Amino acid sequence: MMFTNIAYAATTAEETPATETTSDSPLAGLGINGTLFVAQLINFTIVALILWFLILKPLTKKMSERQKMIDDSIDNAKKIQDNLNKSEKEYQTRIDQAKVESNKILEKAATESEAMVEEAKTNAKKEIERLVSQARDSIKAEKETMQTQLKEETVNFLVLALEKILGEKVTDHSDKKLIDEVLKKLK
Repeated sequence: MMFTNIAYAATTAEETPATETTSDSPLAGLGINGTLFVAQLINFTIVALILWFLILKPLTKKMSERQKMIDDSIDNAKKIQDNLNKSEKEYQTRIDQAKVESNKILEKAATESEAMVEEAKTNAKKEIERLVSQARDSIKAEKETMQTQLKEETVNFLVLALEKILGEKVTDHSDKKLIDEVLKKLK
């Protein structure tokens, strides 16, 4: 109803000629109709209130919600970036630790291989010394065997030479005595 009153007042104000205005009003001197002005002011206020409550207030609320959502998104992006940086640092730390551990393993393997080579050399030296010792013992045994055989052959040769010189056979007892004397002289 109010709109109709305002609209009616506006139409009646337009229909009244400008000469009918009272000259005692300051607005009339400027060519402004007071009732029309008040009606337009009320009309403007109603439209402004409608715009404010139906459009501007929900719009500012939506804009503040969107601004909050944007700010939250930016904060989340910063957190994600921080987590990414932290993960990269942790990854790099783990890579560095793995490199250090691999170097330690390589050094340990090199040390162990050197120790194994050294042990193999030591074992080979011991084996060579054992073989040389066995060879010496074998040579010594063969030498003693050969010396014994040589002495026996020498004794037999001497017995034969004595038999030919003496012309008679030597008895076992005299043979033994003669052999012992010759062996004592040979030593």
